Amino acid sequence: MQFSNVYIEALAHVLPERVVTSVELEDRLAPAYARLGFHPGRIELMTGIAQRRHFAPGTRPSTIAVQAAEKALAESSVAREDIGLLIFSSVCRDFMEPATASVVHAGLKLPASCACFDLSNACLGFANAMLVAANALELGQVKAALVVAGEDGGPLVEATIKRLNQDTTINRKNSKLSFASLTIGSGAAAMVMTRQGSHRLLGGVMLTDSSANQLCQGGMTQGVPGADLGPLMQTDSEALMHAGVALAQRVWAQTREQLGWVNDSVQRVFTHQVGVMHRKLLFEKLELDAARDYPTVETLGNMGSVSLPISLDMGVRDGAVNASDNLALLGIGSGLVCLNLGVAW
Repeated sequence: MQFSNVYIEALAHVLPERVVTSVELEDRLAPAYARLGFHPGRIELMTGIAQRRHFAPGTRPSTIAVQAAEKALAESSVAREDIGLLIFSSVCRDFMEPATASVVHAGLKLPASCACFDLSNACLGFANAMLVAANALELGQVKAALVVAGEDGGPLVEATIKRLNQDTTINRKNSKLSFASLTIGSGAAAMVMTRQGSHRLLGGVMLTDSSANQLCQGGMTQGVPGADLGPLMQTDSEALMHAGVALAQRVWAQTREQLGWVNDSVQRVFTHQVGVMHRKLLFEKLELDAARDYPTVETLGNMGSVSLPISLDMGVRDGAVNASDNLALLGIGSGLVCLNLGVAW
């Protein structure tokens, strides 16, 4: 797909104050480590993640999404009455029904003419919501759109620690399915998109490899020991990494063709941040210069759907992006679905 009338007007993010180190998590995992014969330092060695952040227990995704949205709106020139579409795109939601988007809509006091709904597609949700909003803008259906997401990995990490410590059926081999859950961080992001501006969304490509849908599955309860402890996720990290990078290679080749790019056309790359090994393999297989990446995973962990927009916003605010730079936004979500977007900043 290609766009001629879609722009990023403003972008903002919110991070929790509480920092949770991998050392802290492993101290709490002492019973499991002793039983399984693991040595401290395993999490950072496997993932490169030294810390992540979590919100206070009980924090609602809508609350942090509203905070990020208020910041983005304050930095934009868009009036609230001109926002015609609100999409809430997190993995985390306040509840199953109604849509968390309705809570955000009310919190922002958006007009009745602003449509709102939830869009969920694992870690790709925010990028997918950008695409849906872009289509509405390109068609002239709305003047402006707002994409928001609020992720809190705290409950997942807490439940995973409890299960690893308490479930004696977990052994050295199958424990690997739980370790990816310990990398999850938290944050919120918001993006105001318009039909005119300076930072143009050029277009992109999305492909699916649904044969890999079993490699990462979260929220299971039936038949899963410890499901009463809270939300749980099981991830075959190595298989998911290789399947994801293989799909990303196909998407990147088509993205370059769609946008008329070669690798050197790109000045900055922002990715969904998973771990250092994933990033190394991704840049190697895509033959992209890793120096053009803006890494955040080492200190923020895997923040789900907000990992990509938060990394982008931090890069812009840090001065890592210059006017007229071509930006490659490389998104991927379990399932597997991969979406690349190009931006002329």
